[in-house]
Amino acid sequence: MAVVYTAEVTSTGDGRNGAVHSSDGLLDLPLSSPKAVGGSGTATNPEQLFAAGYAACFHSALRVSARESRTALTDDTVTAEVALHKEESGFHLSVVLGVVLPGLAPAEARRLAEAAHGRCPYSKAVLGNVEVRVDVTV
Repeated sequence: MAVVYTAEVTSTGDGRNGAVHSSDGLLDLPLSSPKAVGGSGTATNPEQLFAAGYAACFHSALRVSARESRTALTDDTVTAEVALHKEESGFHLSVVLGVVLPGLAPAEARRLAEAAHGRCPYSKAVLGNVEVRVDVTV
């Protein structure tokens, strides 16, 4: 399989309370742990960055699925909620994807969301390792 793009981001400082910088200079952000886990909550955190990437990637996959089925989308959105869980063995993530497809029949909206879930690189990457629920609203 041919690589078409590689993102390179370096973490510096103190991990969750440090910073991240992309090799092309477009990403340059301070990080801080959320207040909910004892941090200052004054900057973005890894879960927010993961949610942003997942929401955007899934939305693109949704749009491709709609184009392939000749379905027009209007005012569609995807929201990713990434939860950080703590258990005896450590931390893990779960995701809820909120897909809003106004004006579509519920069955068609569900079909498009499932097609997007099957093609989204983030969905493929976490398959079998992260619980992902896709909620669809029309």
